[in-house]
Amino acid sequence: MIILHFQLYIVILRYKIMGLTKSEIFTDEQNQLSALLKAIAHPARIAILQRIIISNTCICGDLVGELGLAQATISQHLKELKLAGIIQGTIEGVSVCYCINPKTWKLLGEQLGGFLASYKGETTCC
Repeated sequence: MIILHFQLYIVILRYKIMGLTKSEIFTDEQNQLSALLKAIAHPARIAILQRIIISNTCICGDLVGELGLAQATISQHLKELKLAGIIQGTIEGVSVCYCINPKTWKLLGEQLGGFLASYKGETTCC
């Protein structure tokens, strides 16, 4: 859990330093959800996550053939997902294997689910 918070702190700090957001005026939960959503907000990253979920096991290097992207591109997307704590990796021989980080995935589901569920339905204001 400490690693997860540290990773999210790094992600939030990186964007804060770059001046893209004034994260201090938002709640920790808002910043955390924003960092997680930013990490998955690319079609290649969604495809990577879908592939990991479908396989229901660790993925070890077979994403290049399945997604049609360059190894360097996939490595960069995997790095961003891992930095955010959404996936975790282990070294097996000469390859790194990735799987969903269940704690972060659960947190993402709870926070995003709560956010989406907070909408109470249609209104007549617009």
